[in-house]
Amino acid sequence: MPSSSTDTTPQPAPVLPDYGGACLSGLVRALCRRREDPVGWLPASVPGADQVVVLVVDGLGWEQLRARVAIAPVLNGADGADRPITSVAPTTTACALTAITTGRTPAEHGLIGYRLGTPDERILNVLRWTVGTAGPVDARRTVPPASYQPFPPFPDAGGPVPVVSRSEFAGTGFTAAHLGDSPLHGYKVLSSLVLEVVRLLDGGTPLVYAYYDGIDKIAHENGLGDHYDAELRAVDRVVDDLRAALPPGAVLVVTADHGQIDVGPNVELLGPELMDGVRFLSGEGRFRWLHAVPGAAGDLVEAAEGRYAGTTWVRSRDQLLDEGWFGGALRPGVVGRLGDVALVPHAPIAFLDPADTGESGLVARHGSLTRDEMLVPLLALTSEGDRR
Repeated sequence: MPSSSTDTTPQPAPVLPDYGGACLSGLVRALCRRREDPVGWLPASVPGADQVVVLVVDGLGWEQLRARVAIAPVLNGADGADRPITSVAPTTTACALTAITTGRTPAEHGLIGYRLGTPDERILNVLRWTVGTAGPVDARRTVPPASYQPFPPFPDAGGPVPVVSRSEFAGTGFTAAHLGDSPLHGYKVLSSLVLEVVRLLDGGTPLVYAYYDGIDKIAHENGLGDHYDAELRAVDRVVDDLRAALPPGAVLVVTADHGQIDVGPNVELLGPELMDGVRFLSGEGRFRWLHAVPGAAGDLVEAAEGRYAGTTWVRSRDQLLDEGWFGGALRPGVVGRLGDVALVPHAPIAFLDPADTGESGLVARHGSLTRDEMLVPLLALTSEGDRR
């Protein structure tokens, strides 16, 4: 699938995050300020709400949702279903969830990816908060989450925001990094998510943050076929149950951290023409960082463009910063977490890192800046059945 240097097909343009407008990094701030400083990209039923529930459905891209109107009629009939907002770069869970909760761009919060480089050339797996590949070790002491990502969650909420998420996420490094000390109301099965949210609303909580990861898991394991459709039907029913249980004056806001694209077996193992100039790899299959040997970054860009120009956006780190992919200048200390050259496919392929065995079998993936991955829904539903 990769193209040679003789390929003259024009590249599509990446869908850059709208950091100054309708973007995940501005969502919680916009919700908290919805009355005194409403923004035009919030669904119309949100600004006047007394209570808000934010439900993040991991992996539910806008393009995939709109292609399945009959499968998900509740979601597709919600206020705001006709227009998406953007995720952040890279379009991966660690980066996007942190942008949502902190209201910061990736350049600011610094969790710019799933696997980040360390000064000793090892890898921090952000979701597991482990370091190393051969027998990875818990990194909560050596890489304290609160200093690695120092910005508090929900800074405009005026107080603690309760989080409804899976019980197994309590106490993990990534939970500490993007949710801080937010009180966690855990659930083990999806029906309990509804129960926990409703209990908090009935107690008068003004803002509730909820998270569900089933769509993302199914897409990774089975792609965007029948299993995905079945899971989306289940999510649509749960959203309808939650909508029906909302007290008067409350609104349910549904969004996602990223979309998905089917890749299947189309993975690329980098050859010696590139790896001879690489110390190690980080990132993920659809946003692969090459950490260059000293002095080799320019040659790496040239070699990667010659090999992959037909399928991939090849950028140096400086080019990505100049083009605004991460939302501004990097916070001090963050630059060392990134590689020197990024391979970001626009075709349905992924670049394999042999050291990351957990990623090798994924079917649907994300991380890049295609429409399928970058565009996410921003939906609003009320108990009165507003379906504008």
